[in-house]
Amino acid sequence: MASGSWEEFFAVHLPPTDFEDNRSLLKEFCERHDHYGNKIVLVTSGGTTVPLEHNTVRFVDNFSAGTRGSASAEYFLEQGYAVIFMHRQKSLEPFTRHFSGQKMMDMLDIQERGPNTTITVKPDSVDVLAPILLRYKAAHGAGAVLYVTFTTVSDYLWLLRAACECLARCGPRAMLYLAAAVSDFHIPKDKVPTHKMQSESGPPVIQLHLVPKMLKPLVNLWVPAAYVVSFKLETDESLLIPKARAALDKYKHKMVVANMLQSRHHRVILVTPEASQEILLTREEVHAGVDIESAIVSEIARLHAEHARAPR
Repeated sequence: MASGSWEEFFAVHLPPTDFEDNRSLLKEFCERHDHYGNKIVLVTSGGTTVPLEHNTVRFVDNFSAGTRGSASAEYFLEQGYAVIFMHRQKSLEPFTRHFSGQKMMDMLDIQERGPNTTITVKPDSVDVLAPILLRYKAAHGAGAVLYVTFTTVSDYLWLLRAACECLARCGPRAMLYLAAAVSDFHIPKDKVPTHKMQSESGPPVIQLHLVPKMLKPLVNLWVPAAYVVSFKLETDESLLIPKARAALDKYKHKMVVANMLQSRHHRVILVTPEASQEILLTREEVHAGVDIESAIVSEIARLHAEHARAPR
């Protein structure tokens, strides 16, 4: 069904329970970095859920592990940005993304000596862990990164608007890097049952409504001076660039990072109103484990610097 306005969406859906705490953290973080004149970027990462019950047992999910967002956050920190990392709970995070699953356990040794049990990093793993741990400690020690979590699409949109309101004070030094895979659909609150749906009642009939597009108020009202980057993922190559350009024409933001599902880890196209630029890893870079996000962030940071210096 057709979407309502963004104002109607916020009128119907309540903010997350920890919303005020997170808004206070966002406000303090943005005020502090604005005081020092720092560049600041909001990186959104991971997918969003659409609950099918208020006491949620089942939900519709979005495909995303947070790979691009978590990697990009690290490279923004290297570029001197303060980073708000707004991510799906339990999705990948900067720094720890390198050691997900059993990788961390395989790097550790344990020596059991009664009450004096010790755990150490294996000598051949120190060279891998140490530089990442140093970057993690430096970022957190400098207060350069703030983690904010969401789960549902409603949570995400409430936090996105709050972050934008806080970032507005930073003017053109603010960037939004909207890498999260946000659901295009939702179920209005008054259509969601309170308790778990019972299979004895037969297959449920679920009517999804379109989520209002937030890019328009974001660009025009919430952070009009910021450098806003959105993402476009497609499976049909013929649609990729036309849809990216259509989004730029419609919402008037600065860039669309266009990528194909099948090749997204080694090829993207940065689409701006003026040009399109392909970023492509070589076969050797792919085999060496090079993150394409390093090149993406480097180029976007360069363009953002031009934006920030432009007269107004």
